[in-house]
Amino acid sequence: MPYQITIQPGGHIINVKAGETILQAALREGFSLPYGCRNGACGACKGKIIQGKIDFGRFNENTLTEKEKQNSMALFCCARPLSDLIIECSGVGDIKGIRIRKLPCRVQKLEQVAPEVMLISLKLPENERLNFLAGQYIDILMKDGKRRSFSLANAPHDDDLLQLHVRNYPGGVFAQHTFSTMKEKDILRFEGPFGTFFLREDSDKPIIFVASGTGFAPVKSILEHIFYISEKHGNNRHMVLYWGARTKADLYLAELAGGWQKKYENFSFIPVLSEALQADDWYGRTGLVHQAVLKDFDSLSGYQVYACGSPIMVGAARKDFIKLRNLPENEFISDAFIASPTDKKD
Repeated sequence: MPYQITIQPGGHIINVKAGETILQAALREGFSLPYGCRNGACGACKGKIIQGKIDFGRFNENTLTEKEKQNSMALFCCARPLSDLIIECSGVGDIKGIRIRKLPCRVQKLEQVAPEVMLISLKLPENERLNFLAGQYIDILMKDGKRRSFSLANAPHDDDLLQLHVRNYPGGVFAQHTFSTMKEKDILRFEGPFGTFFLREDSDKPIIFVASGTGFAPVKSILEHIFYISEKHGNNRHMVLYWGARTKADLYLAELAGGWQKKYENFSFIPVLSEALQADDWYGRTGLVHQAVLKDFDSLSGYQVYACGSPIMVGAARKDFIKLRNLPENEFISDAFIASPTDKKD
């Protein structure tokens, strides 16, 4: 039986087809709710059921506790309506005007910036432009019908080329193609933009960015958007970027982030290495990147946090920042790069 879901605030209404989860129905109708893994593991899609009945579905019980269920919380990527629903989810209106498109593109440039990281610059056809929010991602459409998801690393105002940061890893079909056989002028197809990892511009709270590995890509997009806007209209929000990697080479654009710190008084950059090599001659911060934040802040009650990268890092940051440092749960915005058989986020 089809049901209707009303999304508050805003009163957006979507129709649900038989068997669809709340998230599936929303994405199909053009409303990009917050989400990451799509399988109940990361908690990014957690939201409130204001009215109506649901099947909670299968999920990680550490992600949605029994107490949260009793308080009408659900994971929208798993929950299926059993009646008409009213749900609470912020930020939806910001994305409604962004049209999801399928487009061809040409590989304009390949630049290996670290042993396991390649920057791909993509050129759209003449007279085409992709409208997106800083921090969103696209799906590369592969010939076998599968998709591989990559965050856009360029800011929306700098869209002559779309930039992707691709990490090489064992078993990664597209990643290994990128490092072995991809050539400039190759033609790719993609669909997008997707995702809710974008700047909440209605807030004036200071921001902490936490990135691991190529999770730096969407953070770069957001920061370059903020710097661009601030040069035109001013921006007094204090921002700090914690970027975690294994070795010094994995901080593949550290000079860029360091240059931002020199140029903008309200921005700080703190690199953190977890497995620094002797050859790195490293005297900076070490350990896990989210723990560096915990050491530096006694309270996060007045902050926004944007976390992107490995699911382990994002999950630990969410849990510890909220539980140990009083970060409001709705001020944790995240994008976890979680693999599944049909979707790999790099």
